[in-house]
Amino acid sequence: MSTSTRALALLGLLQSRRHWSGAELARRLGVGERTVRRDVLGLQELGYPILTTRGTGGGYQLSSGAALPPLVLSEEEAAATVLGLKEIATGIHPASAEAAISAMAKIVQVLPARIRRRIDSLRTVVTPAGEGYRRAAIDDVTALTTLALACRDADTVSFTYHDGERVVSDRTVQPHRIVNVENRLYLVAWDLDRTDWRTFRVDRIARTNRTGARFAPRGLPGDDPVEYVRNQLGSMPARYRVYATVEAPAEQIRAEIAHCGTVEALDARICDVHIAAESLDWAAFCLASIGAPFVVHGPPEAIELIAGWGSRLLAATENSSEPGPSSEKVRGTV
Repeated sequence: MSTSTRALALLGLLQSRRHWSGAELARRLGVGERTVRRDVLGLQELGYPILTTRGTGGGYQLSSGAALPPLVLSEEEAAATVLGLKEIATGIHPASAEAAISAMAKIVQVLPARIRRRIDSLRTVVTPAGEGYRRAAIDDVTALTTLALACRDADTVSFTYHDGERVVSDRTVQPHRIVNVENRLYLVAWDLDRTDWRTFRVDRIARTNRTGARFAPRGLPGDDPVEYVRNQLGSMPARYRVYATVEAPAEQIRAEIAHCGTVEALDARICDVHIAAESLDWAAFCLASIGAPFVVHGPPEAIELIAGWGSRLLAATENSSEPGPSSEKVRGTV
């Protein structure tokens, strides 16, 4: 075993358990205790905060330090770490999605191919679901991290993209930012073929390839890339554009409607909601499921449809002469 290989093995052992005696480490590594002491000193010089104690009960342990040195992860740990970062990047969490994507990219780029395949094979694992739990669908972790690294390095990328109508196209873009909007990841990029800014849903991107062609980053459209993506989503063509005012804080409603529409705060207690939809029934369901009072302003077809929903639901709670299995009447609001 070479010195560098032995040092990595030693570091892995120190990270796997709180305390090791010199004799135990020597036995595991197949060397003498003097060699262990020398290897520990080498790791300390690299910045690893390894504490050493002498005498009975003495030994070595890895403590927290002021700097973050490289970590040694097993295959199981690497897979768990990437999947955990993916969860942060695509779900509702207080941590930064951008930081999670950056960390995930750094890890995935140095993983052996077999571990990357293992991580992608775990994408269908059932994850928690329930009220307020929504997340982006990211099947291809490697594609996501390739895009993140290309954004970091100002490297042109090519990929295939399928839109909402399942039309597939080949794109070559200069990627600038990946942002999380309503818990879905979007790539903001300059499309070289269309010579304009475009927004791409990351879960619709496949077969990503870094071309190696570097570019000088352009100024992003607008000061806030998140608001830019929201505005782009609100301008997408749709059969109906339902507009309503909801009596609830904007942040709460954004979490409720997730990918259904855009939300604009009017004040701390009221917000406007815009839903672009092909089906008015679907838009009505999104609004009704919010659980807060709302007023629909248009279009007229939406007002008529929701009024009809309200009449039918109210009728279902009135004039119940015969009790069902439960003697308590059901009441609901739209």
